[in-house]
Amino acid sequence: MESEFFAGIARNWEGLLSLYAFVGIIVVTLVGSKLLSLIPAIGAQVRLNKQALASRMEKPSYSANQKWNRKWAIGFQVVIFLAILPFCLKPGFQSVWGTLLDCFIVLMVYDFFYYLTHRFLFHDSPFLGGPLKWMHAIHHRQHNPCRMDSSYIHPLEVAIGLGLYVATIAALSAIMGRFDVVTVVVTFVAFSQINLHNHNLWGEGRFLWGYAKYASDMHHHHHAKFTGGNFATITLLYDWMFGTLDHGEGGYSGMTRKKKA
Repeated sequence: MESEFFAGIARNWEGLLSLYAFVGIIVVTLVGSKLLSLIPAIGAQVRLNKQALASRMEKPSYSANQKWNRKWAIGFQVVIFLAILPFCLKPGFQSVWGTLLDCFIVLMVYDFFYYLTHRFLFHDSPFLGGPLKWMHAIHHRQHNPCRMDSSYIHPLEVAIGLGLYVATIAALSAIMGRFDVVTVVVTFVAFSQINLHNHNLWGEGRFLWGYAKYASDMHHHHHAKFTGGNFATITLLYDWMFGTLDHGEGGYSGMTRKKKA
């Protein structure tokens, strides 16, 4: 029985595809970041955020937290790419539109559950009382975050964030069937880069970069206090749907907030 069990695991374990996904994520991230930084507006915000990070890294507590999370991240990646994703991947590529639809579904399902987690577990709420508020408070020490403040968090929060993404992939692969490597690469890069972008300092937001600055500004409103809204991370759709958009007015729909004169 044991030999059959392990043989079944071996048959379903797509370790090579998971390796392709891992390499693809690194390549797309590095190449994409390099190309985007050539755009003047993007290059300006890259320099702005690097300057802010250099200033923060001079603080021993900040640099210690970043080093701590980098060490934990190695263990998380081992679990994700060796123990979970190999059972969620399939060879081949279905179609551009099919892959884009899968990416959309994965990201929106993930963002829905992240919204609920962020709102009811990480923040004070009448429903659950924010049982993990003590943990999330570390992240909220940065009231005007820069890009790398995305990773200025408790390792448990790293595990929860990555865990929600991987759990979404695993659950949907069980329902919809396994995903191709491209879907996992695109969703993982989007998941990580949007989280980083939300913490970006932006010096300008003209023309095509208006929404990019708006999305970043909305998350900065969230960081400015521990009572704000904007709990989703991929889009602001769920905050709009559930009345938790916060434009920096001191709170959001359903909470006591200061009225403008």
